[in-house]
Amino acid sequence: MTSLSITEIKEIIPHRYPMLLIDRVEELVVGERIIAKKNVTINEPFFQGHFPHEPVMPGVLIIEAMAQAGAVALLSIEEFKGKTAYFGGIDKAKFRKKVTPGDTLILEVELLKVKANAGMGKGIAKVDGKKVAEAELTFMIG
Repeated sequence: MTSLSITEIKEIIPHRYPMLLIDRVEELVVGERIIAKKNVTINEPFFQGHFPHEPVMPGVLIIEAMAQAGAVALLSIEEFKGKTAYFGGIDKAKFRKKVTPGDTLILEVELLKVKANAGMGKGIAKVDGKKVAEAELTFMIG
């Protein structure tokens, strides 16, 4: 198992501020699973409009954060190093609770299938140990 800093994450995936939505990888088993975290602060640009009087992290960005974590797990596989993971699909997305400033979003992704140019995983996002979102994610490798 490995942990990764923000600097190491940026060596694996191309995302940068304001679209880099993971701060740290707590646990990585290459090609199998990952646990990453995002510290959600009031300074996130999306809170300016979503919603000014009741800031809530958009669900689509929670899914994006899960996908970024999954991409790190996938692109850490030797044969995929230096490549980019793109969304191939999002299935069975469910949102259970709001994510607000001050929350620490824990992103758990298990890779279920890995092929020559694609991967599929199951993602779960949690705050304080409670599930806030989940989805099945498909990646295309390019």
